[in-house]
Amino acid sequence: MSIITKTQIRVRYAETDQMGVVHHGNYATYLELARIEWLDQLGVSYRTMEKQGVMLPVHAMQFKFKKSAFFDDNLTIVTILREKPRARIIYDFEIYNQEKELLTTASVTLVFMDVVRKKPIPCPDYLLELIEKNE
Repeated sequence: MSIITKTQIRVRYAETDQMGVVHHGNYATYLELARIEWLDQLGVSYRTMEKQGVMLPVHAMQFKFKKSAFFDDNLTIVTILREKPRARIIYDFEIYNQEKELLTTASVTLVFMDVVRKKPIPCPDYLLELIEKNE
């Protein structure tokens, strides 16, 4: 199972420290942007999912920083669906700079949750169907 998307991000000055290095706290935002893009490319609007009563809170997030990203770098975030989702969905990520150097790897686990009851639920059928169709 692997549905893969690529998201482009240009590092802004505000995301860096005095040395021009991207602060580690910004990587969570980068991955969120990539996950939303992954859903968009699959044909799913996260906003629509929430309106239909499904939210995806983060359960776990893990990073391995290999090299630094710097101000004005053009980053490519590769988003990979690790396995068929059930009550959770797991993404793996690779972040590259414009020289195609691997800077960071990460993984994020999110849980499908009922907006009202705040309880875990199975992955919506329409999402499973789109994933199967795009494998």
